[in-house]
Amino acid sequence: MSDPKPNPVEDAQGADARSSQIQLAKDDTSRGTIVGRLLHCQCCSKTHSGFWETQPVAQIKDIGDTSSPEGPIEPATLVSEVKPEPYNLPGQFEWTICDMNSDDMCSEMYNFLKENYPDDGHRFKVDYSKEFLKWALCPPGYYQNWHIGVRVKTSKKLVAFISGVPARIRVRGEVVKVAKINLLCVHKKLRYKGLAFFMMKEVTRRVHLQNVWQAAYATSYILSRPVTTCLYSGRMLNPRKLMDVGLTMLRERMTMSMAIKLYKLPDAPITPGFREMERRDVPAVTELLRNYLCQFGVAIDFDENDVRHWLLPREHVVYSYLVVSPETHDVTDFCSFYSVPATITNRKYKTVECAYSYYNVATVTSLPKLMNDALIVSKQKGFDVFYALDVMQNETFLKELRFSAKNSPLHYYLYNYRLRNALKTSEIGLVF
Repeated sequence: MSDPKPNPVEDAQGADARSSQIQLAKDDTSRGTIVGRLLHCQCCSKTHSGFWETQPVAQIKDIGDTSSPEGPIEPATLVSEVKPEPYNLPGQFEWTICDMNSDDMCSEMYNFLKENYPDDGHRFKVDYSKEFLKWALCPPGYYQNWHIGVRVKTSKKLVAFISGVPARIRVRGEVVKVAKINLLCVHKKLRYKGLAFFMMKEVTRRVHLQNVWQAAYATSYILSRPVTTCLYSGRMLNPRKLMDVGLTMLRERMTMSMAIKLYKLPDAPITPGFREMERRDVPAVTELLRNYLCQFGVAIDFDENDVRHWLLPREHVVYSYLVVSPETHDVTDFCSFYSVPATITNRKYKTVECAYSYYNVATVTSLPKLMNDALIVSKQKGFDVFYALDVMQNETFLKELRFSAKNSPLHYYLYNYRLRNALKTSEIGLVF
């Protein structure tokens, strides 16, 4: 899952330090960058570097050192040896578990994120719907106590949140149980007060209590040495609206009518057998995805329960389509995208509808042709812009389908798992 507009506030010293680290990351990956993020870290500052130097993660200073073995950095311990009580918070705060099955809690979470992410002053604000939050935080086998909130003791007001969800990823052919860490958010008046570090330690403790010793996360910040760094590219679906709200502008010597013509799409999908995914397609889609994702150095490891949760269509959350061969009736191709609107301050519009490419597999249809159909149906669904990361084989369609790269890097990390060398974005089969 990813978030379109991170841009946390930085101090000048922290920005200077990170700019040099970003260059190191680019040199190490020999690749571009990625935007999105799992770890929503508005509360990060230059003090993060000291914290992460104490954690079992690949370190910036070790770039170029291939002598250390790949795999877990620290061995698993007995669960009975894990600290049984929560870490102590500063006196005015207390821990709370956020039950996303409660409509009241879900509404509170929605309002908290809407008010506090991203920072004040940004014209475009991410609008995670309540349906989206339930989808993102409650996959098969999730642990409710991994949805960790912080409240003010006296008012009971929610002022911070972090979440983890269980997942399996395949690293160099080995399947590893991980916690995907997501949605770290601190109230805008409490940032830089150290709450983020308490939450990171606490979610780690609770993950360990379930005998899980690795984690995966992504952020726009350089925290340690990334597995890879990627970029989003965006493709206009509604040029006039995007220019009206200031999300983009006309190129030199281009008129609005020229832009509308350039980005015009057919009225209906072109590929024969292209249709929306249905529940009966889960086994076929699972097999298609597993066969495809096994080629990447780091990739999600889906089973049918995962596919049923993450990829069956949900209106205003996730959209999935496939191609069925007219001759054999086999499912040959698959594409999907999810929805994260952005709210805006504009006299004419209140939201920009943003689609994000998710998992796509092309075996018979070419990937550019398949993704062109994805653009067509997303336009039909009322989306204004379609974003895609340069992971997996996505770069094969970005230029042909008129995507434009954005300059917001997203860094992928593994916690307590070392890779000798960073990966190219094309070696990643994982979308947050």
